[in-house]
Amino acid sequence: MRIDETLLNEAKAYAARNGRSLNSVMEDALRQLLNRSTGTVERPQINLPLSGAEDGPTLTWHEIQEMLELDDIERVVGVRQHEDA
Repeated sequence: MRIDETLLNEAKAYAARNGRSLNSVMEDALRQLLNRSTGTVERPQINLPLSGAEDGPTLTWHEIQEMLELDDIERVVGVRQHEDA
């Protein structure tokens, strides 16, 4: 197996910083890659309705702006509540 020298050096440094062997870091990285690719294949496809589609939501531009403003207000209020706590 050939590995780019820069990538190998980064992996060695990561292993050293975390008190791990290079072998365990490489195994974990490969395991995560394989699990991630398997997980995406098993997910069911989700079909979301599009605005303007027959069965999709029918929102006016004004309604969309109101929802965005409400979201901003809730976000600001939420931040202020966390600051006061």
